[in-house]
Amino acid sequence: MAKVAPIYSRKVYKQKQKLFSNLSKFTGPSGQLTLLEIGTGTGTNFQFYPAGCRLTCTDPNPNFRKFLLKSLSENRHLELEGLVVASGEELRQIPDGTVDVVVCTLVLCSVADSKKVLTEVLRVLRPGGAFYFLEHVAADHSSWTYFWQKVCDPVWKCFGDGCSLSRETQEELEKTNFSELNLRRFRVTPYWIPASPHIIGYAVK
Repeated sequence: MAKVAPIYSRKVYKQKQKLFSNLSKFTGPSGQLTLLEIGTGTGTNFQFYPAGCRLTCTDPNPNFRKFLLKSLSENRHLELEGLVVASGEELRQIPDGTVDVVVCTLVLCSVADSKKVLTEVLRVLRPGGAFYFLEHVAADHSSWTYFWQKVCDPVWKCFGDGCSLSRETQEELEKTNFSELNLRRFRVTPYWIPASPHIIGYAVK
């Protein structure tokens, strides 16, 4: 992931830049944006976060720490509050209603229970806080892309650490009790590549 993430990030740079451009509007009463990133990985999103942002990073892989610390050394405009080794389904170390923004990019495709992750997101967000997401998702069920997603899924999961090509993340977001959902679909790569269909946006608690 440390090698692949920068390549992918270059492909979605403009989309991420636009997505995260309004993060500051969710700054809470403290005057500093409190941000929790689920599945931080190597920290490819850090460059998009506003100066003075108070950041807590979580990832189930303990080996993320050395890559994350390197990224933090290159993004000194951020204030690190904590590094938590935990899955997105089990964020017990984060108290209820204490976070202004939760960020999750390319994570919901591989978690064991995306519904449980979204439940945890709602729990830790303060009222009026926002959940930012960027995920590859299932294609339209009548398309050839979806056909190839289902064909490739077993092997993809094996080599992609549980990543599913046909996860219905948009449906899960629509079912979750957010007060507002801003979402659009786009393609990162040519239509025939199974991981091409994506969703991007943010939801408000």
